[in-house]
Amino acid sequence: MVRTVGFKDPGRLDLIRDLKETSSKSESKLWSAVADELSKVRRNRREVNVHSIQKYSIVGDIVVIPGKVLGDGNLTHKVDVAAFKFTEGAQEKIKAAGGRIMTIAELLKANPKGSKIKLIG
Repeated sequence: MVRTVGFKDPGRLDLIRDLKETSSKSESKLWSAVADELSKVRRNRREVNVHSIQKYSIVGDIVVIPGKVLGDGNLTHKVDVAAFKFTEGAQEKIKAAGGRIMTIAELLKANPKGSKIKLIG
């Protein structure tokens, strides 16, 4: 059986296009890197556990993850996290620590220059 190669998620294609446009307008390499990561096939996209967010962030950081956030580990400080997808466990742990969950598109609108944002993954 022949497998077709194509994108199944048109929302992801729109997000990649918006990231590339914003990157060229604001000359931000962050959004270009996020677009490149989201352009990969699903098995090559990043999956980050909550314990990695704990390890590589401090209180009040804004973190972007170009992939999925998984719920393994604990989070003890407030962090705002933007990602393409979240598991339910990850959402609960981030909210329990006082953090905020948002989509990459929401973060892109709020901070088009990409300043003071950490890329984790």
